Amino acid sequence: MVDRNRNRNRSENDKEFVEKLVRLNRVAKVVKGGRRFSFSALVVVGDKKGNVGFGFGKANDVSEAIKKSLEKAKKAIISVPLKNNTIPHQIIGQYKSASVLLKPAAPGTGVIAGGPVRAVMDAVGIQNILSKSLGSKNAMNILKAVFNGLENIMVAKKIASGRGKTINEMWG
Repeated sequence: MVDRNRNRNRSENDKEFVEKLVRLNRVAKVVKGGRRFSFSALVVVGDKKGNVGFGFGKANDVSEAIKKSLEKAKKAIISVPLKNNTIPHQIIGQYKSASVLLKPAAPGTGVIAGGPVRAVMDAVGIQNILSKSLGSKNAMNILKAVFNGLENIMVAKKIASGRGKTINEMWG
């Protein structure tokens, strides 16, 4: 007996993710007969509810490169704690020479970010944030710095339980 609904359920699950193409790059390999072109794609996926991931794929065709990067992004999803459509506190994410400052913003501010940072914030569902990209201009390094910052955001409940206290006891 063949289950024909299997693919239908998977496509419904895929529709819940927002997919953002951050960078598409054509690369050339010089061989005896000339140049061989291939493509690399950097993609961010998220559900606009606090879950986000990124992937990098390479292939000889643009659509295949994007498809590979989407598959990798869906496997590498992390959960980000949100507080009133922003992050709970200021943090600096770092990867190699790229640093990204992420600051929570008041409601109505919007997403003040550029390039890869904006793509991540749109995919994760953050509506109010201030950011500044420092150091490297490389899209991959900036993206990894943003994810480093988002992974290191502290959650009040976890800190309170780690200290053996309630949230009210910590902030009286």
